[in-house]
Amino acid sequence: MEKNGLTNVRNIGIVAHIDAGKTTTTERILYYTGKTHRIGDVHDGNTVTDWMVQERERGITITSAAISCEWKDCRINLIDTPGHVDFTMEVERSLRVLDGAVGVFCAVGGVQPQSETVWRQANRYNVPRIAFVNKMDRMGANFLRVVGEMRDKLHANAVPIELPIGKEDSFKGVIDLISMKAHVYDEESLGERFTTEDVPADMKDDAELARAELCEAVADLDEGVMEAYLDKGDLTQEELIPAIRRLVIDNKLVPVLCGTSLRDKGVQPLLDAITNFLPSPLDRPSITATDLKSGEKVERKHDESELLSSLVFKIATDPYVGRIYFVRVYSGVLKKGANAYNPRTKKRERIMKIVRLFADQQIEVDELKAGDIGALVGLKDCTTGDTLCAEMKPCYLERITAPQPVMFLAIEPKSSADKDKLAESMEQLAAEDPTCQVRLDEETGQTVLSGMGELHLEILVDRLRREFKCAANVGKPMVSYVETITKPSRIEYLFDRDIAGKRHMVQLGIEVKPLERGAGRKVELSRAVKNSFTDSHLLTVIEQGLMDGIMTGVLARYPMTDIEATAASVVVTDLEAADEIALRGAAVMGFRDAALAAAPEFLEPIMKLEILVPPESVGEVLGDLNGRRGTVLNMTQRDDMQVVNARVPMAQMFGYATAIRSLTKGRASYSMEPDTFDLVPHNVHEEIMSR
Repeated sequence: MEKNGLTNVRNIGIVAHIDAGKTTTTERILYYTGKTHRIGDVHDGNTVTDWMVQERERGITITSAAISCEWKDCRINLIDTPGHVDFTMEVERSLRVLDGAVGVFCAVGGVQPQSETVWRQANRYNVPRIAFVNKMDRMGANFLRVVGEMRDKLHANAVPIELPIGKEDSFKGVIDLISMKAHVYDEESLGERFTTEDVPADMKDDAELARAELCEAVADLDEGVMEAYLDKGDLTQEELIPAIRRLVIDNKLVPVLCGTSLRDKGVQPLLDAITNFLPSPLDRPSITATDLKSGEKVERKHDESELLSSLVFKIATDPYVGRIYFVRVYSGVLKKGANAYNPRTKKRERIMKIVRLFADQQIEVDELKAGDIGALVGLKDCTTGDTLCAEMKPCYLERITAPQPVMFLAIEPKSSADKDKLAESMEQLAAEDPTCQVRLDEETGQTVLSGMGELHLEILVDRLRREFKCAANVGKPMVSYVETITKPSRIEYLFDRDIAGKRHMVQLGIEVKPLERGAGRKVELSRAVKNSFTDSHLLTVIEQGLMDGIMTGVLARYPMTDIEATAASVVVTDLEAADEIALRGAAVMGFRDAALAAAPEFLEPIMKLEILVPPESVGEVLGDLNGRRGTVLNMTQRDDMQVVNARVPMAQMFGYATAIRSLTKGRASYSMEPDTFDLVPHNVHEEIMSR
């Protein structure tokens, strides 16, 4: 195959907890692959992938940046993802389209809460992974402890393929357990030059033991090398590399490397591991799609000769060219000037411009082939999760599911002149980010902006002001409760009204039932209802009416979740009177009555909290958690600090950073992530109802 054939393509993501060093590692990868000629620094605000103003100001990654580079005859399409919990959707949609991932872990912090979240997301999509333990130069760095945490907390079969030479200030290189050679880095050349030496004499025993464990772990899982291992008690480099690759692709092994990206040590072996062990698109299973006409599952192979199937996984707004649609092509070829079919809208899209991405720069190309990741400009009606496919045999890929927003704020234009501009700008933000939701509160007339946390809302409002030049008054962030039901119910609702001299009448039987936590919302029509109308548009009206009822709630106008609503029966005495108005009215009001009869309750977002606290302050921290309705899950020791894991309602976490600093004289740190939604206690229910 030619140099950049599918065999030599790696679509990978860098995933980790916030501040583990993803963006710094990406900068080094770009430098060593020749994509950049200077190394950017997060603290200086001049990195390639953190190109948004908000990212550079805060020193964090907010949006996934896509870049392409080359290393040893392989083209690496790399996505640097955010680590902050508020931007977990960026990780979700990136992992959905990637073939492999590099998990970056802090050598001091180890496996942190968001590390667990991104690992679970990768498990969901069966993404093969390798791990890189970063920050080996930091005080308290402990490589083997992090490997142990990966096994215990992530249940990963983590096996070191490197050992660090020295640690903290004395960290100077790595021992490659596959070749049994040491790589010692030259700091003056920014790590570009390194010497390959024999394993240091004082580390020979440790290295031989670690290599024996590596060979044993590989032989246990790979029958292809087991016989050779049993014969010799060892495996050669030529036997180990393909065996490790097979195990990584099958998600049976996670090779662990180490280094310090900031001090330019250990990144080249990581690049070698990416090309040696992570899969090409051809190593991944064929993508499964659903045939639009028959509803049957169809397979699409990663092949240019197949019919086109591709997924729009992200939308961004560029101030100069407008909306950019990030796309992963799974089969066939997406060509400039050709048409692609969108099964959701049932319309053709003309492909006007195709670009390869280098963070915020774009290089125009004529086509994207199977296995490629790129972007399209100029699509008319496309949203995140849409499929673009061949029109002759339309099919659609599974959509990307967005988590439930946990916080909201009221936002309004500063003047009537800004009203339309603000509405249009928020519509653009919602199109880009599925976790950003905009709705109008009919009771107060306010526009409500929902998101995944305080930082997420702060960034959204900042972008409205800077990028979209919208002057707006913003309310205080508040917790986004949701409503649910706790038992099934059924009612018969008769809608019978005279409106403008015309009678509108229909009777609908509405059933509602609770679903398990996290199941979301479902709307169904029974066979009897479907058979009652020949016009499919009227069936759509009933479905929309039920969904509108779900989205507006019945207790305090919060959206409902974990509920299934079914139009179970219909009685029509006058066909002309059973029109859109009657069906929509019966669906919305009938749903409301059915939900009120099903013991509705509020759900509140619960956060998973990890606190690193000095032992002498544990009592005060636990007392404070108790006062916040928190539940302590467990406590463990990490070096000279206590780690407290707890679950706490998000409503109780406002101002926690200040509180914990005060309680521990600034010595504690914490991180949190959304865990689940739980029923609120009775006193909180009453408080919400009285607002």
